[in-house]
Amino acid sequence: MATRAAKAMGMMAAALDRLSMKASGKRTHEAVSTSTSAGVPSEKPLLKRRRVSASSQGGSSKRRAGASAAATAATPQAATRPCPAEATDRDESASPLAFLAAGPYLGIASYLDAADLCRSDATCRLLRSLNNLNTGPWHCLGDDTYYGMELDMVGGFQSFGQARAGNSENWKARWDLFRRATPSFSAPFAGKEILHVDSSDEVAYCRCRLRTDLLARQPDRGIYVEVDVTANADNLSLAVVDFEGGGRSSVTFSPETGAVLRECKVRESPRAIEGTYIHLLPPAGTGQRFQGTMGLYLKGGHLAFFRRWRSATGKQAKQSAWETTGFCTDLKWARGDRLSLCLAFRDNGPYRVAMSKVGTEVPFTPKPSAEAYQESRWSRLYGDDDHPLAI
Repeated sequence: MATRAAKAMGMMAAALDRLSMKASGKRTHEAVSTSTSAGVPSEKPLLKRRRVSASSQGGSSKRRAGASAAATAATPQAATRPCPAEATDRDESASPLAFLAAGPYLGIASYLDAADLCRSDATCRLLRSLNNLNTGPWHCLGDDTYYGMELDMVGGFQSFGQARAGNSENWKARWDLFRRATPSFSAPFAGKEILHVDSSDEVAYCRCRLRTDLLARQPDRGIYVEVDVTANADNLSLAVVDFEGGGRSSVTFSPETGAVLRECKVRESPRAIEGTYIHLLPPAGTGQRFQGTMGLYLKGGHLAFFRRWRSATGKQAKQSAWETTGFCTDLKWARGDRLSLCLAFRDNGPYRVAMSKVGTEVPFTPKPSAEAYQESRWSRLYGDDDHPLAI
């Protein structure tokens, strides 16, 4: 990112140098043209003498005296210095930066990250205005990061590019809202961190939703969500469900067992669940509870999961290498265009779980799992109130 910022600054400096030279040459040319356009030497013209009577001279003196008296009154209209806003706008319109507003600046600014754009905003009003244009740098940065996501907000779900009626927030404020709110949980688990679960079989939903129809239009784009687990009372899993679209299906990743489960609730009461599962990563040792980081990646209509263990040695925590299931299932099971992300807790107790990342960057690009796309490798799964799920 530092290389991209340096490249952008170099491009801007070169453009400003060219514009400054061009503007300087134009002013010199205009000055020369003005002095020679008349075709005669610039001598002072002769003035005719005019006889002025005493009466007219007195009237003139009175008018001058009246004007002098009026001029002694302090009014902002009589001031020779422009107001600060007028001076700023006048200076910015004359600045070489103004010549970049037609298009070159937006191309240069596309190389900047959020921190660089904030510095650009602080430079002057002109750049701050350009950065907040529709399809400008802040809009493009938010679209690149949060395309295909929706945010659970008061009154419904909102995508990044969907402006709220009656709201005048700019694209920078919109980007900051999504940056702060997407890695957080919906009520009753408000905030970015869960420290305690009161009841067993509790589910905590994330505020961000995945729009599969939008992602299908641009299959080269993906969404990655990461969860950090530093305290684990029993067992927890990362899942994606289609309940918002009226479905009853889900895909769940268990970081402890390394298994991926495809489930469907076939009966509400008494509860009954059917599905299939497959082990794609090595299971944990007996009695070992997962602590570390797990992630979900959706791209091209396929899901992949990531896992990284953390082990405490003395006062330092060591992290193992990233593991992945690879792309292991498509979205044929899902109903509707909106998928919800959630954490499932098997038992109550103290936890420390936080959403650490929502965006497009993954630990590494996963490959399709050849084993997972062979239906015969999946085992049957059934569970109800009398027969708990056990894999």
